[in-house]
Amino acid sequence: MGDSVHVWIAPAGAEPRTAAHNLLLTLAGSLVDSPALTHDPSGRPHIPGLAVSISHTHHLVAVTASYDGPLGIDLEELHPRSIRPLAERWFDHSELAWMAEQSDELTAFLQLWTAKEAVGKALGRGLRSSGLRRRMPLGGGVVESAPEVVVTYVPWEGAVLALAAPTGLVEIVVHYEAALRRVGRSRTSFPVVVRGS
Repeated sequence: MGDSVHVWIAPAGAEPRTAAHNLLLTLAGSLVDSPALTHDPSGRPHIPGLAVSISHTHHLVAVTASYDGPLGIDLEELHPRSIRPLAERWFDHSELAWMAEQSDELTAFLQLWTAKEAVGKALGRGLRSSGLRRRMPLGGGVVESAPEVVVTYVPWEGAVLALAAPTGLVEIVVHYEAALRRVGRSRTSFPVVVRGS
């Protein structure tokens, strides 16, 4: 297994998808020579020599890359919305109970939702191949149905960002903004903990 998982977060600009692709290529260029970005038929990004994943909202983009996978990332902005119908449709009883116990139900919902999406991306299955029904570790940790994957959360004000990465010893390097003015590093064994700066 490789040593580091890199996460870069930046403003989305006028075209979030393009911004995410450009940011991923910039990140990949710091890890491999002459990265080439392609997509498989489902739209999943590929860069030879790396495990990669992207996510974007209207205002933010997040990309991740590592020499080893599985790897997936998902980002959702915090804004008021109706969550209960989606939660009751897709979350199991333990997830619903955990969500109801949290002081901020929206954040708890988004943690589970982004974890499901990140794990689906890491496994190459997305949400459609029973990703929404896959039980997530409550608050992060090893995914029971995919023990090679651990879910953790990258702190970001106004958003929830879930990272699905290989279990074991991992260093997560978080770069906030494309200019890389701030960098946070964390090295742990298990579970993975991220501290932003």
